[in-house]
Amino acid sequence: MKIHHLVKVGALLVLFEPLRILAGPIVPGKLSYSLGAGDDVTSGLTSLGFASPGGIGFLDTWSTGIYVNNNGNVTFGSALSGFVEDGLASGTGVPIIAPFFADVDTTGPGSGVTTYGNLTVNGRTAFVVDWTKVGYYSGGSDKLNTFQLVLSDRSDTGAGNFNIEFNYGQIQWETGSLNGGSDGLGGISAAAGYSNGNSGSDNIFYELNGSLQNGALLDGGTDALISNSLGTSGVAGRYDFVVRNGDVSVPSPAETPEPLPSLLAGLGVLGIAFLRFWMRKAH
Repeated sequence: MKIHHLVKVGALLVLFEPLRILAGPIVPGKLSYSLGAGDDVTSGLTSLGFASPGGIGFLDTWSTGIYVNNNGNVTFGSALSGFVEDGLASGTGVPIIAPFFADVDTTGPGSGVTTYGNLTVNGRTAFVVDWTKVGYYSGGSDKLNTFQLVLSDRSDTGAGNFNIEFNYGQIQWETGSLNGGSDGLGGISAAAGYSNGNSGSDNIFYELNGSLQNGALLDGGTDALISNSLGTSGVAGRYDFVVRNGDVSVPSPAETPEPLPSLLAGLGVLGIAFLRFWMRKAH
């Protein structure tokens, strides 16, 4: 059963669904597995929980399993324990999907850990990885990031097809101390995107605007991950990609929803206008 709220705006009672207006980008749900507290830790080969018999297709790679890596990414074929500077542009050696490719370190006090597993998202089976309030190397936890990767089954559109979604809730740091950063800032900043892992002209990759630029992806930055979006959802902090026949489609930036205060202000103006109209009719 859906729960609706009635809000009085001007002379109107407005019926609205707060979850649709206020919903953030992070998909909620309890995930079954954890990497535990660590620095360059990875999972073993992990089943996606969905896929055609031949697996999913991603940039000429087919696989039924995936590796979850602490440093803000998943890979195909083998794990990737370290952070590769400029890796998406120069090649990581393995196909990679990286919502926030940086030196994550979850050993600091107060840092969360990387968790992963299956959820049902929009009625479809999905493999989800959560980096919830994670810190940076080495042991930094004065600033914490929250981001998520969702890989959703779309075999209904063809064998091996799936969708990629990056969701961001909070981005306060951008680099670790081994990459020239100080207190999580500066140095070689994080990148977000994907790559087939090859080098040179054989590298097929994509990076979100602001990748590798100091301060750009941070909350309040010029390309803040929590403030922008890709795809049709219109949810700030959500970036959607479609993978069909192994090829990744990058959509155009979507318009984000109007902030709630502005929306209510607009409804208030409508309420006043309706009240004036009603009073004129009554007289």
